Amino acid sequence: MSALEHKDTDMNTRSGYHLDKTNGKFMGVCAGMASSFGWDVNVVRIAFALGTIFGFGSLILVYLAIGLIAD
Repeated sequence: MSALEHKDTDMNTRSGYHLDKTNGKFMGVCAGMASSFGWDVNVVRIAFALGTIFGFGSLILVYLAIGLIAD
């Protein structure tokens, strides 16, 4: 398999973190984390919401940074 053919493989076979824009609600950050760790996406979304509330909004910046930098 050449290098060009290898780049065209399905996204589900990728290793490491990547944004999951097809299953995501906004930017695909939580869906990408859930697929990377094998967790339920709703658990990740609830964790981000609670972290944002109890962290005085600091996770909003982290979320946006991940969404803009990743993938």
